[in-house]
Amino acid sequence: MTDEIYYRRYLDGDETGLSSLMEKYGSPLTLYINGYLHDIHESEDLMIDVFSYLFTKRPVIREGKLKAYLYQTARHMALRHQSRLRPSFSLDDLGGELESEMLIEEVVKTKERNAILHFCMKQLNPDYREVLYLTYFEGMSYSQAAEVMGKTVKQITNMVYRGKQSLRGLLKKEGIAHAEH
Repeated sequence: MTDEIYYRRYLDGDETGLSSLMEKYGSPLTLYINGYLHDIHESEDLMIDVFSYLFTKRPVIREGKLKAYLYQTARHMALRHQSRLRPSFSLDDLGGELESEMLIEEVVKTKERNAILHFCMKQLNPDYREVLYLTYFEGMSYSQAAEVMGKTVKQITNMVYRGKQSLRGLLKKEGIAHAEH
């Protein structure tokens, strides 16, 4: 079932639509917002505000556009929340948990590679960092990322290209051999 069907269900009075959307997007949105706020508790509160805004305003959302709408709303709220500071997107608190079945050597290698990737991502231009996060970690299309960031698809295409080039160079400097891909 698509996100928009869950949304329409909620609009028609079925509360399971709301819970399904919050279950699917609650944690990822919180982590995305935390990239701006650097405070997980504030980020959780703002994530709830994103859903509150969605369900009180009840905007018309075209098929395939709900995810981008949620992230765009989250981005705007995070930027407004941080307006007194210079906003920049960060990956500091976006790590995931490792599976317990991995061999110790693999865990060490994975942690080391993740640490290097994290270190290199932090050195990128904040716009490149954000567009790479949205397209690769959140699986958004260039069109969705453009909606979230308020850019054109062409600008996103260029930012992804430049971001990947910059990241590739930084990874090579850090000794990651397969940074060409």
